Amino acid sequence: MSDPSQSNRAGVYVRQPTGYRAFMPAPLPPVPPIALQGELPGLLSQADRALGRLDGSVLTLPNPDLFIFMYVRKEAVLSSQIEGTQSSLQDVLAAEAELFDEQRPHDVGEVINYVRAMHHGLARLSSLPVSLRLVLEIHAKLMRGVRGGHLQPGELRRSQNWIGPPGSTLATAAYVPPPAHEVPQALGDWERFLHARDELPPLVRIALAHVQFETIHPFLDGNGRVGRLLITFLLTESGILHKPVLYLSHYFRMHRQAYYDHLQAVRDRGDWEGWLAFFLRGVIAVAGEAAETARRIQLLREAHRTIITEQLGRAAGNGHRVLERLFDRPIVSVADVQQVTGTTYVAANTLVRRMAELGIISEMTGYARNRRFRYQPYVQLFTDEVPA
Repeated sequence: MSDPSQSNRAGVYVRQPTGYRAFMPAPLPPVPPIALQGELPGLLSQADRALGRLDGSVLTLPNPDLFIFMYVRKEAVLSSQIEGTQSSLQDVLAAEAELFDEQRPHDVGEVINYVRAMHHGLARLSSLPVSLRLVLEIHAKLMRGVRGGHLQPGELRRSQNWIGPPGSTLATAAYVPPPAHEVPQALGDWERFLHARDELPPLVRIALAHVQFETIHPFLDGNGRVGRLLITFLLTESGILHKPVLYLSHYFRMHRQAYYDHLQAVRDRGDWEGWLAFFLRGVIAVAGEAAETARRIQLLREAHRTIITEQLGRAAGNGHRVLERLFDRPIVSVADVQQVTGTTYVAANTLVRRMAELGIISEMTGYARNRRFRYQPYVQLFTDEVPA
């Protein structure tokens, strides 16, 4: 952006008594207002259409909540990997299935906390709008008992933080958010903007709100993950999506440096339009990927239902029950199958063996006892672009 009069649209840097410069964000919406011109109207229209197609494709699934189960975990893995975790989707599923593995990354608890925070926030939206109160609740869920858990989970920071490479100081940091005493006021302005009644398109409001939250950086740790969770909550609350199935962490992770550069360009040059174009391209790309995944889930389910019906004879009914359970929990034991079908252990073991012979499930532990079986064709739909 070349107009110097717009360089302070997002706020100003203010020198603090001890010498460093901290950023003081201006309340939203920006002044001058967002210029929805050039490529932006077309991108906004494409994004709206992509979200509409995604919403429709997910609602055609027999049980959309089964799609959400895996998608939430995929988002949790990718958003956490942006912050440096090593755990994969396979690690998370195995940990939730209570499979011990001494080789599993120790940070899997951070990803599982992300899943819990996501579910907590989505459940709370039925009675509580996206607000500072909700932000504090999900931050507490996210940080409790994991790395950074000693840094005031669920509480606004009471000291100055900064962003920069290891070893950086307040004087050399890439970005210094507002001082702690300014955070409550900044978040109050942010919350009022979320629910303002104006003509701003919902996707534009969400895009602006994400940057503002990251700019305020209200916690000592976990700001990036909370900010990405908020995108999902706002999409759901606004009615853009009936089910929370748009997660931008995949796009942000693929374009990590561009993501950080755009956030900083807003602060330094007031380039809200550049950020908005980047955000909308992400929405278009990720919505298309999610719609394709939903289509592939439907095809996979139909193919495996046909195999079960044609190959399992009198056991087909129980085979279908197990298949539906696998979409909800893709790792099972024989005891799980026994519980789902209400049969004897011997009958459940036989059903598991036959489903494994058909290539629907595969044994994953190598144990003779306490075996676990994974619905790998389904898991693979979500792990193609997630490193194991």
